[in-house]
Amino acid sequence: MSKYVLVESRDPFESGDVPYYYDLAMSLARKGHVVTLFLVQNGVLPARQGPRSDGVSAVARSGVAVLADDFSLRERGIRDDRLAAGVQRAPLDHVLDLLGEGYKALWH
Repeated sequence: MSKYVLVESRDPFESGDVPYYYDLAMSLARKGHVVTLFLVQNGVLPARQGPRSDGVSAVARSGVAVLADDFSLRERGIRDDRLAAGVQRAPLDHVLDLLGEGYKALWH
């Protein structure tokens, strides 16, 4: 069993390949790996509650930890009370902590 942190920086409303990245995270989790999806930059946009947050909520329901960069959320005016189900705010430093714990990283 491996540990992965997948960093998503793209807005799924502009980049059609973001759902494939979500699928990768869920597939790795289904295979028994420990997976964290870390949303940064425009990747945090679907972390806001609404009809377009279904993708990240599905990832969270699959057993993947879904974290959103607190700075990116603040820049885009997304408050904690507006985060989609299963999404938690975290500092970018958390990615460094995961790397220190031996997580393999993929950046998209």
